[in-house]
Amino acid sequence: MNAPAIKRMTVPEFLAWAETQEKGRYELVRGEIVAMAPERAEHVRAKQRALRSLETAIERAGVGCEAFVDGLAIVVDDETSYEPDALVNCGERIADNTMVAPHPVIAVEVLSPSTREIDKSVKLADYFRVPGLSHYLIIDLGRRHVLHYRRQPDETIMVAIVKEGEIALDPPGIAVVVASFFG
Repeated sequence: MNAPAIKRMTVPEFLAWAETQEKGRYELVRGEIVAMAPERAEHVRAKQRALRSLETAIERAGVGCEAFVDGLAIVVDDETSYEPDALVNCGERIADNTMVAPHPVIAVEVLSPSTREIDKSVKLADYFRVPGLSHYLIIDLGRRHVLHYRRQPDETIMVAIVKEGEIALDPPGIAVVVASFFG
């Protein structure tokens, strides 16, 4: 007996579909819809702290960027889009009806038991396929550190494990205080 074929989706098809869903959050991975697990309060608070930290840094630096807490997609390719826990988009202000960050510079994920391995492998590789994405921050609440992946001018990706002090994010020319990510 043959299993029914699952129709693969493109990002525009997925976004149109996702907009009609009453509940749940989803990502599109290699053309397939992936439901996102419910979040614990600790995770939601960490996302809020990340947003505040990024907003404060943007305001302090006076750069033409905007920070978002989940909701907007980062499009990797025609069949893959992720919804990071927070992101920074630079350039012109995004239209109110937009579901995609057109110029993401920073993606942030808060580790959770269900996404730990994906965030550190699949998403890491995919985010850096996005032109202009310069930084990927992974907040590890259990270990109280941030993994800061950054794109170098020669396109190599460097990583730093940051436990204290500030993380310089250039571009876009902002700095965030590591302690601000933790409660």
